[in-house]
Amino acid sequence: MNKLTAIAALMGLIIMGAVSCSKNTDTPSNTASGSTTTATYPNISTAFGTTINLNSLANYANQTKPNYIVKDNTGNNPITNAKATLGRVLFYDKSLSINNSISCSSCHNQQFAFSDTAQVSSGVLGGATGRHSMRLVNSRFAVESRFFWDERATSLEQQTTQPIADHNEMGFSGQTGRGNLTALLTKLQGIGYYNELFKFVYGDITVTEARLQESLAQFIRSIQSFDSKYDAGRDQVNNDNQPFPNFSTLENTGKTLFITPPTFDAQGNRISGGLGCNGCHNAPEFDIDPNSRNNGIIGIVNSAGIDITNTRAPTLRDLVNNAGVVNTPMMHTGALKTLQNVIGHYGNISIAPGNNNLDQRLRPNGIGQKLQLNANEVDAMVAFLKTLSGTNVYTDVKWGNPFK
Repeated sequence: MNKLTAIAALMGLIIMGAVSCSKNTDTPSNTASGSTTTATYPNISTAFGTTINLNSLANYANQTKPNYIVKDNTGNNPITNAKATLGRVLFYDKSLSINNSISCSSCHNQQFAFSDTAQVSSGVLGGATGRHSMRLVNSRFAVESRFFWDERATSLEQQTTQPIADHNEMGFSGQTGRGNLTALLTKLQGIGYYNELFKFVYGDITVTEARLQESLAQFIRSIQSFDSKYDAGRDQVNNDNQPFPNFSTLENTGKTLFITPPTFDAQGNRISGGLGCNGCHNAPEFDIDPNSRNNGIIGIVNSAGIDITNTRAPTLRDLVNNAGVVNTPMMHTGALKTLQNVIGHYGNISIAPGNNNLDQRLRPNGIGQKLQLNANEVDAMVAFLKTLSGTNVYTDVKWGNPFK
């Protein structure tokens, strides 16, 4: 072989080696961000069929939202398609309860804007939640980053595993002979589809509480609703104070009442202005003001005494379904069944003995507010609140049960 032939042969080997090294069809590519992989997952296929396809993940990370929606409590846990997919499976999996009977979705049903039609939700072995289950729609789009009615969780991540560890809810409490969260982690580690999911998302099969929290929170934050009549109108104007061209006169009247603060006399009677709802439930997200205090509902479900620690609330979006029917009972007690009930409550606030945590905005001059509502104002408020509901959130399969 002459010198030129040897050099050509060597160059050919180098080029072929480079091509060979660049082609690796067996290794998932950047799986944490949800990109395509050629790997196979037999346990996932068996458990979910075509409902979960790791080669074609649902879009959780790059959903569109209106440009006027600016609040966001995501923090340092941005949504990825892969982790939200894992979160979806965890959210619907009854394996997360001590006796395989309850999942997160048992208390937060997609059909009802991710809440429950029952006053309190059923837990394991005859247990129940202590308060009505809060709707989860648009949990991401709020200044308030604390969760539960009493704000005891400092983040959505922390919130996600507290019901699992609750003795009456999902049961991994470590009490009366039951396992704790460590037992749950071991349990999930022994399930084949979780081995594959955690390997796909995190690069190894290890199940930890932090990973559960991260993935569940990403799935919950992905649940959004911005296809309402309100959004169609808001998109056509510069701000909420302008009449919406797609609204009826009654709906625009309700919007004005919602936004405009009231003026009160010395006895707490409204003498002019609107109802001031926007002070605590600020449009366009309609999330709760983090500085809000108790709203005058102080009861304890199925028990005597008072509870004045309930200061959080879900967004006002999707209070009703797309047929205009109230999704679930309202307030932490689930005591108010209609929008008229809610408006009536705020229309005449009584300061109960022992309630030293009533929001200042509900007690002008130290007296419970009396909004002096007339029938037209009540009808207008109901009409406006109904415009805040969308349709997609109830049916989109990416938020649905993957086990079906």
